[in-house]
Amino acid sequence: MTFYRHSGPRSYLTSTMTDRFDCYYCRDNLHGKKYVKKDEKHVCTKCFDKLCANTCAECRRPIGADAKELHHKNRYWHEDCFRCAKCYKPLASEPFNARDDGKIMCGKCGSREDGNRCQGCYKVVMPGAKNVEYKGKMWHEECFKCFECNQPIRTQSFVTKGDDIYCPPCHEKKFAKKCFHCKQPITSGGISYQDQPWHSECFVCQTCRKPLAGTRFTSHENHVYCVDCYKTDVAKKCNGCKNPITGFGHGTNVVNYEGLAWHEYCFTCKKCSLSLANKRFVLNGDNIYCPDCAKKL
Repeated sequence: MTFYRHSGPRSYLTSTMTDRFDCYYCRDNLHGKKYVKKDEKHVCTKCFDKLCANTCAECRRPIGADAKELHHKNRYWHEDCFRCAKCYKPLASEPFNARDDGKIMCGKCGSREDGNRCQGCYKVVMPGAKNVEYKGKMWHEECFKCFECNQPIRTQSFVTKGDDIYCPPCHEKKFAKKCFHCKQPITSGGISYQDQPWHSECFVCQTCRKPLAGTRFTSHENHVYCVDCYKTDVAKKCNGCKNPITGFGHGTNVVNYEGLAWHEYCFTCKKCSLSLANKRFVLNGDNIYCPDCAKKL
């Protein structure tokens, strides 16, 4: 806090001398009159007000011989002009703040002006007030709110997105990926299948509900199945070996003909066992033959 020097009304001198005693400026005789002594010069009050008076830093008018003058760091004020620049409180007998920009403020307004400003309401966070500091910025506790629901965060955890702050439920609702199956947010973990996100617990076999994350599975008509359920309930049976055609393991290629299906390695001539994949063949009942063997039937 900076303090000022206060000079009251100047003590007038009244001349009673019999010798000639004139004003330094107008040469008017000062005998029997009030005058001011300025820099060792005797000056009548009229010339003092006109030529010697200091200019008030607030109203820009001269501070006359009859006025009370306040002085601080080579600046001068009328007593009534020495007020807080914010609240206009008179400061003639009060402590004050002299700011670098030349403004004079009372202690309360000076603290507000110099204090940390809340990033929510842009008002000063007064010393002792409940506040939140994050990444070098400050908020009043009640101003530190979720960007979405506008509720104060207080002691809860929060998540940031750019410069915005969210409570965890609002962040999940707004930004988290939604499970392809249940349409609910995926807050942690999860898997991706065919460019779609899933909860691990939602990615299960259509038949037995066994979790499929980290295991072999296959899909059929937009449903996923474990290997065992696919073999039992979905897969076509090979017309040759009568086993399911799963696409797993040995022999993933399939031959289809008139509603029947074979593993490629099972699609052979019934008589000579010649592989007929991509070759001409003859179907006789449930069996297939190469053209040569078919002629011998």
